Amino acid sequence: MAKKKMTTAFGVPVGNDLNTMTSGSRGPSLLQDVHLLEKLAHFDRERIPERVVHAKGAGAYGYFEVTADVSKYTKAAFLSEVGKRTDVFARFSTVGGEKGSADAERDPRGFAVKFYTEEGNYDMTGNNTPVFFIRDPLKFPDFIHTQKRNPATNLKDPTMAWDFWSLTPESMHQVTILFSDRGTPATYRNMNGYSSHTYKWYNAKGEYFWVQYHFKTDQGIKNLTGPEAAAMCGKDPDHATRDLYDAIERGEHPSWTLEMQILSPEQAKDFGWDIFDITKVWPHKEVPPITVGKLVLNRNPENYFAEVEQAAFNPSNLVPGIGVSPDKMLQGRLFSYHDTHLHRLGPNYHLIPVNQPKHAMEQNYQRDGNMRVDANGGGGPNYWPNSFHGPAPDAAYGEPPIEEHGPGDRYEFDHPNDDFVQPGNLYRHVMSEQDRTNLVSNIVGNMESVPKPIQLRQCALFFLADEDYGARVAEGLGLDMAEVKRLAAMSQEDRVAATPVK
Repeated sequence: MAKKKMTTAFGVPVGNDLNTMTSGSRGPSLLQDVHLLEKLAHFDRERIPERVVHAKGAGAYGYFEVTADVSKYTKAAFLSEVGKRTDVFARFSTVGGEKGSADAERDPRGFAVKFYTEEGNYDMTGNNTPVFFIRDPLKFPDFIHTQKRNPATNLKDPTMAWDFWSLTPESMHQVTILFSDRGTPATYRNMNGYSSHTYKWYNAKGEYFWVQYHFKTDQGIKNLTGPEAAAMCGKDPDHATRDLYDAIERGEHPSWTLEMQILSPEQAKDFGWDIFDITKVWPHKEVPPITVGKLVLNRNPENYFAEVEQAAFNPSNLVPGIGVSPDKMLQGRLFSYHDTHLHRLGPNYHLIPVNQPKHAMEQNYQRDGNMRVDANGGGGPNYWPNSFHGPAPDAAYGEPPIEEHGPGDRYEFDHPNDDFVQPGNLYRHVMSEQDRTNLVSNIVGNMESVPKPIQLRQCALFFLADEDYGARVAEGLGLDMAEVKRLAAMSQEDRVAATPVK
């Protein structure tokens, strides 16, 4: 049977659907990758009107206070001196579930913070895990589809998820975290938040550094076991939303300590892991975090729809002193988040009060559009350059350049470190025996209905991360361990060919 040819929406053949076009193998993504733009833009518009991802969430206001001098790393004004406070709005969420889904479902949790700085709004959009399932945004719509509903049955379908994961070995680290008890935080107050992505900080001298954010909960980490989470879904599907609101009302203001991992460009060149690969962490022994500040939430919204539902976080909302990295997933999000907000909330979503800059005026030449509710620029010019004293760009706000990496093409990931070392270390060295038992139980329970070829393929990946890990899952599923070992010894391409699904 002849293979069907993949095309764009306009019938143009697609040559590669796994690797975003970049400038060299580790360079930033290219705007000319029209296939990526079409795929993300269509994906952003698949749900009306709720968010495509992070649909259900809870939010609160508070402040961020600087507790250490980091001016040698960044010239961001809100980080300029110890003791400085900046107003914030934070939103926590589940990721794959719909707006009516239960708070205790097994799912990553969104952790987004909007800083209302004097230089404009800065949005840190992260999760409660330091890694993610994929490292290329071209795969993102496909991955999220597997977390939604089967197009034929309209039911959640573990087969779709495990089929994708077993075909995408880079997912191993996040899958291991997701099916541990960390996959079901007890409350939003009892989980950490991570940037996951690498960002660039740069100082007043034009020097730059690569950084990652870690918001560590001061309430302590608390998780639900699989049975506890299942019971909570039936008992109180809104338990985390309720807990955050009630705690703030009682005056028990949750807080997080911000720790940063920081690498100079010289250190990054010799680092053992690809610092722009979101499926990997920077081991703390190699890059010890430093404490930077404190995030405190102390005020509930007055109206959920106006302030939480209409809150829009965008990783491209940056302030001087903070920039992006060539991380492919981050590069894709720079486009996709703003694009989905335009679709969901309209071209003037920045005028919604929760999204407006509080301490900096909007001054540009963008005019008109649906729901333009301010003065719309008054009688001033709506073009640049002009001779009528309109706002002008200032070269002083440019950021230091980074090295580009070569001709534009679709490059496969080529860093020498594999996708199994870190999840194996997590299983062996970080998890307790009870953690490992719960992890295996959660995976086996979720995979029981999945076709056997996919079970075998996935167990081979678990085995590559850690032999005990793979053996225990295989035993729980009643699989032939000799066959799992045989598949583990193959290349991923041969492994997939050897496990066809009828």
